[in-house]
Formats: sequence, structure tokens, C-alpha cells
Amino acid sequence: MITPWNRIRGHWASPTWLRTIHVTAGVPIALMSMAAILGLGVLSIVLAWTVVVPLVALLILTRVVPLLTWVQRSRFAAFLDHGIPPVPRSPREGRPIGRLLLQARSGSLWRQVAYHLAIGPLIGMVGFLSGAVAWAACLVAAIVAVQLLMAGGGWTAFLPAASALALFVVVPWLLRGVTALDAVAARALLGPSAKDELARRVRTLRESRAEVIEAADAERRRIERDLHDGTQQRLVSLALNLGMARTAFTDLPEPARQAIARSHEEAKQALKELRDVVQGLHPAVLNDQGLDAALSGIAARAPFPVRLSVDVRERAAPVIEAVAFFVVSEALTNVAKHARASGADVTVRRDADVLRIVVRDDGCGGAEPAKGSGLRGLAQRAGSVDGVLRIDSPSGGPTTIEVELPCA
Repeated sequence: MITPWNRIRGHWASPTWLRTIHVTAGVPIALMSMAAILGLGVLSIVLAWTVVVPLVALLILTRVVPLLTWVQRSRFAAFLDHGIPPVPRSPREGRPIGRLLLQARSGSLWRQVAYHLAIGPLIGMVGFLSGAVAWAACLVAAIVAVQLLMAGGGWTAFLPAASALALFVVVPWLLRGVTALDAVAARALLGPSAKDELARRVRTLRESRAEVIEAADAERRRIERDLHDGTQQRLVSLALNLGMARTAFTDLPEPARQAIARSHEEAKQALKELRDVVQGLHPAVLNDQGLDAALSGIAARAPFPVRLSVDVRERAAPVIEAVAFFVVSEALTNVAKHARASGADVTVRRDADVLRIVVRDDGCGGAEPAKGSGLRGLAQRAGSVDGVLRIDSPSGGPTTIEVELPCA
């Protein structure tokens, strides 16, 4: 059964005391934060003519502000059990000055500065003063009521006693309101913004997609090895044995010799088809020797002349190389099926962190991704690694397919 006393006791449970400590601890932390940030600001303004000092002050600011934010986040976690997600860190690549200027332009840095310099101290002082005044008034009212009762005041002690009791009940609500307001402000200014959350989500999805692509590529390589080392070798042995039987058993009846001959031809055809499947999964030469050797094999098997130029001094990631290989393979397959071309040029080169692929044919043109699943497949393969696909195919030709794949 919930009695008034249980309500009052619950009203003054440990959360109330933790809120009191939270508000009290916020004042020195806020004063320390204000002193540090204002000191750096004044130093930058006074010595702005030196150029170096403001840069040093900005560098210190980008290190001090996250530290102050960590202190505030720890305060909220310890006393309010309120977790504030950390702000994503800025990228570490690039020159130091460039990174510093990038951090200086970051909205999250200045949101944190706004909390440490204005919002946090304001809420902290208001909460501390209102709490201190309420506590003091409650204590004074209680002392006055006791003194009046001891002096035999009777009814005259009722008003200060009632006031002390009312303040005794109101103070926890006041602290709850102040800490709730502080938590909302801290979450908005010290935590990641909606833009930061979106960027984090996009980064997480990109990493997840990369892991899925790498897993699929690894599975294709595994299947290729199993087929190459297992099934393909058995077919080779079968075709060899049938060929030997076809040559040796010339005295068999004609139907038997024809059955062996048909089996031999079918075994060779199955072996050829299996090799095409293995090559389409993931060519072993791509892992061993790189794009130049793998694409040379595609060019040699094409039903029309292909002029190949590969300039890749530094190999890209295996996933990028696999996508590049399949892009060229599918592009040449589309040329063979639809372009009625007499030849094609394939150029592959690496510029910094971008692998550029250009496939150009002298066919009839008119290629549109919306009309062909092959071109959509090219776009999907390029897009799976954040690549870009461009197609220029006027009616009458020629057709040029350009693909840019990020190597980083």
C-alpha cells in the first residue's frame, strides 16, 4: 500500500541527491570551462597580428573542448545515468593545417563551445542558485517553526511549518526540472547532430556493404578453387580416358565406337563450359598476376580485335580489381552481342586513388542502360564500390563506356 510517507520517501530517494550533486558539481566545471575558452579567445584577439598565436590557440581549443566535453559527459553519466553519444572524430588524413582548419569549420566544435561558454554555465548557475535558495528557505522555515513551537507559539508556527513542508516537497521537482533541461541542452550541443548521425549511419552502411562485397568475392574465389581443383580435374581425367579409349578400341562395333566418340566430345564440351564458368566466377590469374594479365586473357578470347592498354603501377584492393575485371568482361560481351563492332579499345589506368576504365568500340551505338540488363549490370557492379559509370553511345556509334572506381 502506497502511503503519503512512502510517496515522500520515494520523492527523496537517491536520484534526488544525485541530482543535487550533479547541479553542484556543474558550477566549478562550468567556471573552469569558461576560463579556459575565454582565455584562449582573449589571447587570440590580443595577439592576432602574430598569426601563429591564434593558430596555436585554435589548436589548443580543438584539444581542450573535447576534453571538457568528456568531463561533462562523465558528469551526466555518473549522476543522472544519462548517456550522451560522443561526437564523431574528424578524419586524420591530410596536412596538419588542413585538418586544423577542417576542425575549426566543424559545427560540432562550436556547438560544444556554446555549451561550455554560455548554455552550461547559465543552466548550472540557475540550478545551483535556485536549489540553494530553496534549500535555505526550507531550512529557515523549519528552524522558525521549531522555535515558535518551543516558545509556545501554537498556531503561529503553522505557517512556517507548512512552508518548510511545501519547500521540502518542491525542491526535488525543481532539481528534476533543472537537470532535465540541462540534459536536453547537453544532448543537443555536446552530442552528435542529425547530420553527424546521418554521416555515421552512411559510414556504417558503407562499411557493411564493403564487408558483404568482400565476403561475396571471397566466396566466389573459394568456389573457383573448388571447381578448378576438383570438378575440373575430374573432367580432364574423364576426357583423357575417353580419348585414350577412342584411340585404342578401334575394333569395337560401330555403335560402341560412336558412343565413346560422343562421350569424348561431350566431356570436352563440358570441360570448356566449366572453364568458362570458373573464369566468370573469379579468374585465378587476377589474384596471381593482376589486372594486366587477366584482361589480356579477356582480350585474346574476344571474337573481334581488342587493343588493350593497362597502366596500373600500384595494385588496387582485390575487390576493386574484381569489379574492374568484370566490368571489362561484361562490356566486351555486350559489344560482341549488340554493337556489330569490328574492334574495341580498352584502357585501364590508375590516377592517384581512382582506377579509370574506358571501353570504346566502333559499333552501331544506341546503347541505353534502361533498355539492356547488361548495362544495368555494369552500373550495379560499379555502384557496389561507390564507382561511377558514364555511357556515351549516340546512334550510329561509336560507344564509349567510362568507369571510375575508388581505390582507397
